[in-house]
Formats: sequence, structure tokens, C-alpha cells
Amino acid sequence: MGRPGTGERQAFPLALTTTYGNAIRANLFNDEVWKPALAKAGVIPVREKGKRWKASRKDGFHVLRHTYASVVLEAGESVVTLARWLGHSSPTITLDHYAHFMPEAGGKGRAALDALLDAVPEYVPENLTSL
Repeated sequence: MGRPGTGERQAFPLALTTTYGNAIRANLFNDEVWKPALAKAGVIPVREKGKRWKASRKDGFHVLRHTYASVVLEAGESVVTLARWLGHSSPTITLDHYAHFMPEAGGKGRAALDALLDAVPEYVPENLTSL
């Protein structure tokens, strides 16, 4: 595997491939598979004959990447691992884009603090009340 910026070829694992194992061209997937499926489901209007699909970033192929990342994070996968899978050069990039998909972020810290506070007696000895 090459290093970024060196001109060396790089290899990346692909989540979706053609039947031959090659990378899927996003624009072809959008036009031939994704957008027709959205139209059939009634999410977007059907394309008029001879016309292009109406451009909408929120309905494009790239949304699959965001969906994948959010599902993986919500399932508890580490940001470091997801960053590697997405091809990000740093987990910081992944966090910048997807931290809001981590509903349990901080959950372990809250649980530890709750456990600590649960260990505190419910009564306060009389000699401490005058402090």
C-alpha cells in the first residue's frame, strides 16, 4: 500500500464493488441504481424521459457513506477503526463529520460517575453537617 502524496498506488477495502470486484463509479451507481430505487420508493420524483436526474446531494450516493458511518458508530465501533475503513487520514476527520452520531458518547464516563456516587452513603453523619 502506498503512502498518500507520494504518487504510489494505494489499496483500499471496498464495501461495494462491481461483479468483477472493481470500484463502483458513484455517478453510474447514482444514475442506474440508487436514484431509480429512490424514485420507485417515492422518495424523489421519477426522472422525465430524456432528462437527467435532478441533482440533490442529500439523495445521492454519498449519503450511503454517511449512513454506513453513523450505523457503525451507533453500534459502538471505534472511531479509529471507522476512520481507517473510510480512508480518512486521521480519526479527527471522522470525529469532525460523525461525532453527532455517537449518542452514547460520554456514557461510560457518566456510568462511572454514577457508580461512584452510588457508593456514597445516603445519610450524612452528624459531625459533617456543621461543615
